[in-house]
Amino acid sequence: MCTEQELLDFMRETAYKPLTYKELEKHFGIEDAVEFKQFLRLLTELEQEGKVLLTRSNRYGVPERMNLLRGRIQSNPKGFAFLIPEDREHPDLYIHANDMKGTMNGDIVLARVSAKNENGRFEGEIVRIVKRAVTQVVGLFHNHESFGFVEPDDKRITKDIFIRAENFKGAVTGQKVVANIITYPEGRTAAEGEIIEILGHKDDPGVDILSIIRKHGLPEGFPDDVLAEAEAAPDAISEEEIVQQGRRDLRNKVIVTIDGEDAKDLDDAVNVERLPNGNLLLGVHIADVSYYVREKSKLDEEAYNRGCSVYLVDRVIPMLPHRLSNGICSLNPKVDRLTMSCEMEFEPDTMKRVRYDLFTSVIRTTERMTYTNVRKIVNEEDPEVAERYSELVDTFKLMKEMALGLRSMRMRRGAIDFDFQESKVIVDEQGKPVDIVKRERSIAEQIIEEFMLAANETVAEHFHWLKVPFVYRIHEEPTNEKLLTFMQFASNFGYAVRGKGNTVHPRALQTLLEEIRGAKEETVLSTMLLRSMKQAKYDAESLGHFGLAADYYTHFTSPIRRYPDLIVHRVMREVLENGGALPESRFEALNARMPDIATQSSERERTAVDAERDTEKLKKAEYMLDKIGEEFSGIISGVTSFGMFVELENTVEGLIRLSDMTDDYYHFHELHMALIGERTSKIYRIGDEVEIRVSRVNMNEHTIDFELLNMRPRSSERISYVDARGAAGSGRNADRKRKKLNAAGRWVGIGGGSDERGGRRGSGGRSDGGRGGKGGRSQVGGSGGKGEGRGLADGGREERHGGKGNGGSGSGRGQSVPDELDGGFYNSVVSGGGKRKKKPRGGGAEAVNAPMPDESAKPVVRDEARGSRVRENGDPSGGRGDRDAQKVGRGDRESAKTAIGKKRGPGLDMWGLPRSGNYKTIDDEADGGKSYGKRKGRGDGAARGAGKPSKPLVKPVAAVPQESGGSEKPRKRKKKKE
Repeated sequence: MCTEQELLDFMRETAYKPLTYKELEKHFGIEDAVEFKQFLRLLTELEQEGKVLLTRSNRYGVPERMNLLRGRIQSNPKGFAFLIPEDREHPDLYIHANDMKGTMNGDIVLARVSAKNENGRFEGEIVRIVKRAVTQVVGLFHNHESFGFVEPDDKRITKDIFIRAENFKGAVTGQKVVANIITYPEGRTAAEGEIIEILGHKDDPGVDILSIIRKHGLPEGFPDDVLAEAEAAPDAISEEEIVQQGRRDLRNKVIVTIDGEDAKDLDDAVNVERLPNGNLLLGVHIADVSYYVREKSKLDEEAYNRGCSVYLVDRVIPMLPHRLSNGICSLNPKVDRLTMSCEMEFEPDTMKRVRYDLFTSVIRTTERMTYTNVRKIVNEEDPEVAERYSELVDTFKLMKEMALGLRSMRMRRGAIDFDFQESKVIVDEQGKPVDIVKRERSIAEQIIEEFMLAANETVAEHFHWLKVPFVYRIHEEPTNEKLLTFMQFASNFGYAVRGKGNTVHPRALQTLLEEIRGAKEETVLSTMLLRSMKQAKYDAESLGHFGLAADYYTHFTSPIRRYPDLIVHRVMREVLENGGALPESRFEALNARMPDIATQSSERERTAVDAERDTEKLKKAEYMLDKIGEEFSGIISGVTSFGMFVELENTVEGLIRLSDMTDDYYHFHELHMALIGERTSKIYRIGDEVEIRVSRVNMNEHTIDFELLNMRPRSSERISYVDARGAAGSGRNADRKRKKLNAAGRWVGIGGGSDERGGRRGSGGRSDGGRGGKGGRSQVGGSGGKGEGRGLADGGREERHGGKGNGGSGSGRGQSVPDELDGGFYNSVVSGGGKRKKKPRGGGAEAVNAPMPDESAKPVVRDEARGSRVRENGDPSGGRGDRDAQKVGRGDRESAKTAIGKKRGPGLDMWGLPRSGNYKTIDDEADGGKSYGKRKGRGDGAARGAGKPSKPLVKPVAAVPQESGGSEKPRKRKKKKE
């Protein structure tokens, strides 16, 4: 019978046309009934997985021959998504939010290419969902009595999950829950689910980390059958085992482990020695986990599903049970352990590898060393530590010499070395963050790093030339588009990246990194270069590692915490036991499985990285909660169209929003990755040092907001809406004016109201001639009552508001209106931008108690909100009377408007700033782009109606009396014949 691969290869042939199952059966010569059933089962499975399609005419074909792409959906919180095709040669497919068809992040789908946009990128639409990736959702529960919603923690799930009342399972509002999806979204219908687990209230200790664990589908405990297998593993190694397996005995060598202080799973050990010929011998010995985790065992299945260990802020979720990872598989000091060894001989001057050997072994480590102690020894920092490990001092110094030589050789060939700071969040027993410390990358870390890189390259090259199924670690070259963008960006700083044709060797990029080391632009260029790179991943083919400038690379050194390393060990041991080759049947079985293992390992690695980042962001945000209002120095680490990210010394990153940068209007320049001020030409770009203040911490989003220090308002002439409002006006028209402005959102609050005795007052004021009470931002004296009323503004400014009533008068006195009210802004924004103004009332001058100097020559402004005319020094131009006195003719208003109020000229915008000519103001849009100049129905600067006479509302013929039967249509007159 044909295999899956043979069937797919046949369907992908150029000459293939869709065939029925009977035609396929005939082609492959299937005659036996059992084989026929297996063949039909294979076709059905492939059809369910979306690898083949069944047409309407019941014929089978592959999606790629039908203009369809099979791939994984990568959703964006904004609603759209990208399809990552399984065909590596095909570019990603953009999926618009309207074409998602109910898909969710991670789903395997079939999509059709529908268009190609102006940037040359492909757009598509979902045709069929092959496999759902999201079956459970973690989020915050909201109870609405008869129904509820779960708001997902994963923002890539853009719609809430609907929960019926019978599926609440006791959940209440504010609790973090896990919901199982019953039905998926379709059209406008939301997904429906049921509560299966209540994690606790969102503010309870430990619930935050637990929510992240559930969100990413990370397992917490091990199943019983897996633990039973782990318990069956021996505690020690017998001599019979060593002899039976033919392992090389290295127990007499000086071999040490070097790890962090808190590490418990020690899976790598090293030794170095100088050979008689002067060459250096490096031995890297890795715990032989594959000997204890057999293929297709429960332990192996669990390790495959987990993919790797996950290191969260306050805990570790291991790939293997502690019985193995901390026990028989851990290279603990002074005990026998089974290992896979790689010995390499190097020339001391060039560090060229001249010989290597791969074999199974048994070792006994001499000492369990820490990075801190090794650093103190090789840098001669602590005599006490050197005395304690006196027998190993020469060994560590030789390790340092060898590591620096290997690093130098790697840099010469063009490996790219990014030196970014990493941090660790320290938490207390309750999980509360108490400190953030930087991870050091000292010479001790470099020793282990260089030794592991050398071993990984050696193993990868050996098995590449053996042509056996293997898992490689690859890093593909960046796309030409991203490289070109980076090169253009680097040229802005005066740096040139050299390459041949459309390719750039990693050596050229490493040369650039060396040139910028210590320069101000080091951070910005390093960050941009890293972002232009592709992500490293696992693959069944050896495609090289661009970042390391290595032709062959794999992961061989951490089988306790990475499943690909475990597979590499399994293949290595099998090849070594079979004399350097694999049996044919075994070759085919491994070859068919390797692509799947590589894909699964890459996906689980991305999940682990996302979970680790989420917990780190969470705890960093929690750490900064009590730092709100404090000031720090930081470096701009990213610039976007909505603001810029700033990283502090402790690696905490926060966002300065564009809306909070009030000293200017900033434009985002993508090519330069900079924000440039419109008026000041001030530039902010990656790498610049800034002084910030912590302004906000959002614990729901795990985000931190900063604000720049010494941030001035956008204009010194600009005033707030509330201050510009002034005192409340009197009379019905002023009341209406204030309500209009409030409805438009110009400001908040109404200053005064009417009283049943006819007087105007502020709230709590007396209209019978006593003092006016407080009213919003200002006070209005009683008008129309007897005696005298005074108003006092909130800001300490008194405003005159004399009024002439039927039975008496009210007056008040105050200081001048601020100068900012003149100059166009007040007229345009506060008073409505040249709207109709009231005629000044007479008698105001007589109502003034104190003599005022004659300042009639000074410019005046119109306070429309108050409905009164006020000179620049605050002198009232008139009082208000009662309603009878308010009825003024149109002509009086026109003459008053012509005499007072300076209209905003074309040289100023709505903020009172000089117009730059390259943008429209809000008023421009409201006026249809004709804010300045004559308007229909107006004269030049005059009131409405002072220009051309308005047209009558009805035609003149409508006023002519009609004859009887006028409701009927008039008969047409016949034209007289000549």
